[in-house]
Amino acid sequence: MKSIHVGIDISKATLDFCVMEPQRVTYHNIKNKVSAIRKLLKAIAELDPGALICMENTGYYNFKLYEALEKFSFATYVVDPKHIKRSIGLVRGKNDKVDAKRIAVFIERNHGDFEPWEPASEAVKTIKILLSQRRHKIKQRTGLKQQNSDLKAIAFNKSTRRLIKINQKSIKEISAHIKETEGLIRQEINTDAQLRQQVKRIMTIPGIGKISAWTLAVKTDGFKRLKDPRKLACFAGVVPFEQQSGTSLRTKPRVSKMADMQLKSVLQMAAMRAVRMDNDLRVYYLRKVGEGKNKMSVLNAVRNKLIHIAMALIKNQNYYKNRLELS
Repeated sequence: MKSIHVGIDISKATLDFCVMEPQRVTYHNIKNKVSAIRKLLKAIAELDPGALICMENTGYYNFKLYEALEKFSFATYVVDPKHIKRSIGLVRGKNDKVDAKRIAVFIERNHGDFEPWEPASEAVKTIKILLSQRRHKIKQRTGLKQQNSDLKAIAFNKSTRRLIKINQKSIKEISAHIKETEGLIRQEINTDAQLRQQVKRIMTIPGIGKISAWTLAVKTDGFKRLKDPRKLACFAGVVPFEQQSGTSLRTKPRVSKMADMQLKSVLQMAAMRAVRMDNDLRVYYLRKVGEGKNKMSVLNAVRNKLIHIAMALIKNQNYYKNRLELS
């Protein structure tokens, strides 16, 4: 059986494929359309139905490729762009063709370090889009609120005061859009009984609200990937790593900046809520701070605990039980 490795560089309109066979390398540039993708994948499957395919995670632009891949049995890997960029060393110049080959070479060397991609459910794919739109609306609203705050300090005539009212109207409309989007997310969750139950489980954890639960659900593709809490914690950037080299470099363990910032952000808010509530996580936080530990370091430990608790509940099919309430 031939061993074929395929790297795909993705853009909004086109896809660049690099197909690495044992004796040759071929390149293909096609439109980012399901029909075109399936045609090329069918040709690759005739050469090797078990070919290894790798692509970067580019958000929306991956969706048509995902749809086409569901019809094939390729071993598919979706990798963070930063991982590939840092692995290729010092390079000069780039284009889509070269990038596709670098991705193919990367997965040839490193496929054993990654879990193969699996298709997400329809509900999870839709929730990803809805959460992305919600984040966009939140940013719009925050920007308008900041504009109004600045305008109120300099409003000096009828026109500038009118502009403030226009912004207030837009803020109200965007808030309505956000609320409607959240309603659509709930509808999608309710279409998947298992996902609904899993979200319900982790929302029993102190500090975990709807946004935290929804984000955890989509980042794990409905709790089907990153099921190891240690890997998920590393992905979320809440695991401190030691910085040590010989005798000249030795620092305190620090969290890495190579993390999913969306997940890290919602976990931060969840941890801050948790330590304000009457629960055992607050007891842990106060005890560590009382021992002289840095508050932010302890808060990061709470984020880590939230992940471990959430994944334990999913694994054991349980609900969170607060020891303070049981005593």
